[in-house]
Amino acid sequence: MLIIGEKLSIIAKRVREAMMKKDKGPIQEIATRQWKEGSGMIDANIGPAEDGGEELMQWMVTTIQEVVPLPICLDTTNANAIEAGLKVHNNQWGRPLINSTSNDPERFPILELGAKYNAQVIGLTVGKGGLPADAEERAGIAAEIMARAMEYGLPLEDIYLDPLVLQIATSQDHARHVINAISMFREMNDPPMKTVVGLSNISNGCPKTLRPILNKHYFVMLLNAGLTAAIADAHEMAEAVQEKKMIDDVLSGKTLDNAEKMAEITKTIDVIMGKTLYAHSYLEM
Repeated sequence: MLIIGEKLSIIAKRVREAMMKKDKGPIQEIATRQWKEGSGMIDANIGPAEDGGEELMQWMVTTIQEVVPLPICLDTTNANAIEAGLKVHNNQWGRPLINSTSNDPERFPILELGAKYNAQVIGLTVGKGGLPADAEERAGIAAEIMARAMEYGLPLEDIYLDPLVLQIATSQDHARHVINAISMFREMNDPPMKTVVGLSNISNGCPKTLRPILNKHYFVMLLNAGLTAAIADAHEMAEAVQEKKMIDDVLSGKTLDNAEKMAEITKTIDVIMGKTLYAHSYLEM
């Protein structure tokens, strides 16, 4: 399982300020902590970066790799910024990952960049037509991305299919569709396709106390479906692995001695699978 450290995102105020000031300190501190907590790759999310994106991505890549011997996930919709980052990426630490291509024609050139720079690419199963309705629609988009990758000379083993995790607070049905999509993606090729999710999207908009609970339970359920990578908090995922046996026991119908933990796991699984409606207070019901 590859954990791609998620903490270097322009959405976070501290990170955004460091990017704007070109202050290496916070960036390197966060990257180092993610590495030590178990990340195998660091996500550098600079947002759309329409102005100065090329310089910013190069600065992010070199700043991170000065202190952390890991490859970088180049996370932006700016293709020029991605290419700029690929040019300075230290491949001694591993091959870079581009986030992402999709079924939107504007994102097709990302496949060309992947082939040109021997980079891996995330294929987000969404297109101009809007959000996919279910696992089957996600699989259909995935098949188109796979075919297009081969046309651009990008091997299928260099593609990570992303079924698009949405907020459970507003799009509850999609939680189980993503689990089913992971299983379907793995059956679309031999050897199975690699898969990745932006894990913490599941708990966006939820109370702070609920977020790690939802993230960890969902991670275990996705792991069981065959997930191979996650853009996530490495520390949180290590905790999820420690709790995996308990979650798996409940999934298999066993009863835990710890009644409080049993209730937490059962209620969270039921919400993820759509057996009960999500509410911020679901653990108290």
